[in-house]
Order: sequence, then structure tokens, then C-alpha cells
Amino acid sequence: MKQTYKLFILLMVVLAACGKPGTQSGNDDNTEGMESNPNQALYDQVMNVHDEVMPKMEDIYKIKSQLQEKIANSPDLVKERKESLEAMILNLDSASNAMMDWMHQFDPLPDTIDEEQARAYLESQMEKIKAVKEKMNTALEQAKEEAIKN
Repeated sequence: MKQTYKLFILLMVVLAACGKPGTQSGNDDNTEGMESNPNQALYDQVMNVHDEVMPKMEDIYKIKSQLQEKIANSPDLVKERKESLEAMILNLDSASNAMMDWMHQFDPLPDTIDEEQARAYLESQMEKIKAVKEKMNTALEQAKEEAIKN
């Protein structure tokens, strides 16, 4: 129960961090803002990838817990099987950490400083968040199969 509470608190902090003020326009229908900020479309694409993958953090925590329970409830596990489960848990942790690291370092430059520099930054961030997405999807796919096995 204590672990569930900690997970809930962590998830709330993560979700709060996703809505940093000043990084998005508050009005999606504002076309005037699009004209003055040519990198807005790229920023939106980066955030769309983030928003697509972010809900999977909960899946990572659930499956990780299931695998940990499987290890804890099976003291007579074959060594190779236990190591395999532990490796999956490490992959899930790595994917989760990759998302957290990306979110903490993501800080787009305003176009008013240097439009080209801002664009280059957003392009690099798109590559990074796509790599995080791939890592999360792969870790989840492998671990889901194992978590549903008896």
C-alpha cells in the first residue's frame, strides 16, 4: 500500500511537470500566435509524442510491480528465470528513467532569442523523445508478455 501511495505521488509530480507555464500557448485556436512562432508546429509535434508515451509510465509501474511480485512469490525460481525477470525490471526502470530525464532537461528556447537555434533544439528533442518512446514501447512489450504468464 505504501508503494502505491508513493507511485501516486510520483505520478502527480510528473503530470504537474508536464504542464510547465510559459512553454505552451493556452489557446490552441490562436492562429496569430502560430504566425509569430514558426517553430510552434515542431514544438507541438514533440509534445504530441510525449503526450502519447507519458500515459505508459503507469503501465511500466504496474508491470514492474507484477514482475517483482512474481519474483517475491516464487522463492524456488530457477536462477536463469529470476535473472530474466530482473533484467526486464531493469529495462522498465531504464525506460521510465529515460522519460523522466527527458522531461527534466526539456527546455525549449523562445523563438525571440534565435529562431534557428530554437528550431535546431526542437529537432534534436524530437529525436530524443522518439528514442524514449521506442525504449518504453520495447520494454513494455517484452515485460507484458512475461507479466501475463503464470
